[in-house]
Amino acid sequence: MAWLYLFLGAIFEIAWTFSLRFMSVKKLKAIHWKGLFTASGDWMTIWPFVGYAAFGLLNVYCISIAMKEIPASTALAVWMGTAVIGVKLVEILFLKGTYDMYQLLYFGLIILGIVGLKRNP
Repeated sequence: MAWLYLFLGAIFEIAWTFSLRFMSVKKLKAIHWKGLFTASGDWMTIWPFVGYAAFGLLNVYCISIAMKEIPASTALAVWMGTAVIGVKLVEILFLKGTYDMYQLLYFGLIILGIVGLKRNP
């Protein structure tokens, strides 16, 4: 079950990364908070911030549960490796990011390392 929480934490880390990417502090500062419930346009500015807070908390919660059973060094390596690969895949598949064969090779090595760490915690 700890490994499930670890991978859930990585998914929340990916979501947290993209909510941070789409959040604009400048636009948040410009919101008129008194009229928030009347102005529908301000909600599109707030959602990335809400995602940032929620995904960040869920991320930390999941990894903290996973580290109760998995050694911290293994948990952090697997969590971050999975999150890095997930962020790059989202960029490639949904945001039309670029990639080359060397990146795929290095990602394969990260996956190999994750499998190795899972087999021998």
